[in-house]
Amino acid sequence: MREFLRFGSREMVEKLSSQAIEEALGKLPGWAAEGEAAIAKTFRLADHVEALGLVVRVATVAEVLNHHPEVAWVYNRVTFRLSTHDAGGVTERDLELARRIEALAGTSRT
Repeated sequence: MREFLRFGSREMVEKLSSQAIEEALGKLPGWAAEGEAAIAKTFRLADHVEALGLVVRVATVAEVLNHHPEVAWVYNRVTFRLSTHDAGGVTERDLELARRIEALAGTSRT
């Protein structure tokens, strides 16, 4: 449980280099870097209700982590954009949230 809550703290985290981001994204298929500023992925789900369900599940985890994504939702497509504003770009907190979003999305089509 301690590991789960660790990222929910207000501890300062360092911005990752472009190389570190690209290496990490190699394990997160479909996620794309926007330079060092953010990472993003669009999920395409079966319908509007499944898309809403994913948004709600991610919102719950984001609240626990105290790290909230930008969300764009149009019918069956949901785009999550992750960035740590305090650090001015992508940090380990964003990568952790991306991994959790992947787990929540499960078998969702991308």
